[in-house]
Amino acid sequence: MKIAFAIQRYGLDINGGAELHCRYIAERLSKYCDVEVLTTCSRDYITWKNAYRAGVERINGIPVRRFEVDRERNPDRFGRLQDEILRLPHTESDELRWMDEQGPASTRLIQFIKKNQDQYQFFIFFSYRYYHSFHGIRTVPHKSLLVPTAEPDSIIHFKIFKGLFHLPQGFVYNSVEEKRQIQCLSSNYQVPGDVVGVGSEIPDVSDGQAFRRKFNLDGPFLLFVGRIDENKGCGQLFDFFLRFKAETDSPLKLVLIGAEVMKIPDDPRIVHTGFIGDKDKFDALNACELLIMPSFYESLSMVLLEAWGMGRPTLANGNCRVLMGQSIRSNAGLFYTNYEEFKRSLLYFQSNPDAARMMGENGRRFYRENYTWDIIEQKYLRLMEKVRN
Repeated sequence: MKIAFAIQRYGLDINGGAELHCRYIAERLSKYCDVEVLTTCSRDYITWKNAYRAGVERINGIPVRRFEVDRERNPDRFGRLQDEILRLPHTESDELRWMDEQGPASTRLIQFIKKNQDQYQFFIFFSYRYYHSFHGIRTVPHKSLLVPTAEPDSIIHFKIFKGLFHLPQGFVYNSVEEKRQIQCLSSNYQVPGDVVGVGSEIPDVSDGQAFRRKFNLDGPFLLFVGRIDENKGCGQLFDFFLRFKAETDSPLKLVLIGAEVMKIPDDPRIVHTGFIGDKDKFDALNACELLIMPSFYESLSMVLLEAWGMGRPTLANGNCRVLMGQSIRSNAGLFYTNYEEFKRSLLYFQSNPDAARMMGENGRRFYRENYTWDIIEQKYLRLMEKVRN
């Protein structure tokens, strides 16, 4: 069986989010299927500028077919259009114009899918809100599976998506909350789907002391892994953390791993490592007191699952229903909706190390029962078999 994964951007230097999720799944399913990846030449998600060379290359053994983007995105123009649509009454034509601006617009990619559809049994589209998924699914609905990676923001209420959610042959949801949200908005209950998520390569051995030595860290620290961005809740995290430090004598530091998109406060209690590899990331998870996930919008947090796989407790933004739901189901962490809850949670972790260890063990058990690769792979294979018959 030959399948194609379609994703807005793809590469070893793209860390986190739907892009890493897609790469993990493509590589794992290559054991069972003939797998290709269809994507654009973009690396930068702000402008979608063509950065990679068009054509086919192999990444970790998977053929990756890249297509040029028709035009770069103008962030200011796109921002004004999106703000206008979200604030004012608008038409479906306005939403389609938003989709063209959202991008990454690659008519070559869509034309390839249309022309070569008979070569593939399935096209697995990642992220419903991008050009490749919107136009790709409408081109080959009879061969489409969708991994929506939907967040509970205003965009999902656009009228153009209500119909789109009825077209795929099946859905691969990231969480119970995401499935409920899409079904309630679109009434697509007849479309088969399963809550699957994603696994990760949890190492058998990790070295927290090596991470501490490498980045000259001593004492306990709170860990954030991901894009350092206002949209990921980092602005609020900085405000809450610095206020917490001002009001308590806690020795906690905040360590940030990931690309810097917003300004990081110039404070010795906040340490930024920049982009690091998987070994260093898992060493950091081994060394930290707990992982924090401050995002308001997530369909699933891969790093939250990785922390639980490593036996670390977590603290998540409870204003995100997915993060709150995962925390409750796993009993592996606390969540906060305001500063006072943030403060009380950190103080609780500090004064109750046995409870923190128990939450970490709960997380490890939850990960093993739901997110090992064997479980994830079999869910994908069962869904494809179901919609083929």
